[in-house]
Parts: sequence; structure tokens; C-alpha cells
Amino acid sequence: MPQAFPPQAFQNAYQAPQPQVAQFPPKSPAPGIPMQVMNQQQQAWTTGIFDCMDDPTNALITALFPCVTFGQVAEIVDNGQTTCGTNGMIYGMVAFCIAMPCIVSCSYRSKLRAKYGLVEDPAPDWLTHCLFEWCALCQEYRELNNRGLDPSIGKFSEAEYDAGSSWYGASNEPNNDSLML
Repeated sequence: MPQAFPPQAFQNAYQAPQPQVAQFPPKSPAPGIPMQVMNQQQQAWTTGIFDCMDDPTNALITALFPCVTFGQVAEIVDNGQTTCGTNGMIYGMVAFCIAMPCIVSCSYRSKLRAKYGLVEDPAPDWLTHCLFEWCALCQEYRELNNRGLDPSIGKFSEAEYDAGSSWYGASNEPNNDSLML
């Protein structure tokens, strides 16, 4: 029995191949190239960079001890993986040794923006922190406050503190102050 030839075998040898039209954008990424999905809906910050006096207590603390505000913001942004004290000491050491704490703090601004889909405003994060360090720290603190988090008490809310979270050293075990005989 004779074998069937594929349809390409009967094409005119002198006919030029037809170009294939590429689709734009491609339906699937090229294999081996990782693609990050960008958040298309970016939000504005809830307060401006120079609205420091919206929270005068935080503005004063930041002006006198910026390492405290940085530590509070960094603890929330890191989801409690590092403590306020640890972050504050790192910030203070960098500020003392090379007088450029913006090297540390600008990365946390980027993390905060990524976490909440915020626009990079008024300038790139590194430039915002290099030029307006205290204002940027205050803005980040206010942003977390306006989103229902309280950076001054750390990762957990007061409700979790009152409920006896082990984060604060409390336990759910009953108090046995009486002497057992």
C-alpha cells in the first residue's frame, strides 16, 4: 500500500513562504524569562510628604530621634520579623558611621509602596529619603496609621495585646498565685 505524502510535499517549490504575523503583546511570555506581574492600580499616599504637622507628636519624635520612627515603621513593614529596637539601632549605627541613614530607610519605603500599591511620589524612593528623610519617615508612619495600623505599639494591635498575645509576654494560662498544698 502506498504511503500518503504530507500536503507540504505538493507545494510549488518556487513559491515564497508566507511571513507569519506576530501578535503584540505576545499571548504567553517566552520560556525561561521570568515576568513579574505589576500592580496596575496604584494608589496615592493618604497624606503628602510635607504634611508632617498632621501628627505633631510623631513629627517631634522624628525630628529628635528619627531612629525611633524608622524602627516603628520597619517593624510593621517587615511583619514583625525584626523588632523596632533592632531596626532603630541599625538606622542609628548607619547614621553615626556614614551619616547616610537614607541608604537603609529608602528600601523600607519601597517595601511599603509595594505592600499597599502606592505611587512613587514625589520622587524615586532613594531621592525622597536622601532629600527629605524626616518628612519621608513621618509620611510612612502616617500612612500606616491611616491604614489602621499603629506603629507606636508594634506589629500587633491593642486588641491582641488585651487578649494576651505571647508577643507581649502574656500567656493564656490561668494565673496561679495561690500556694498549692
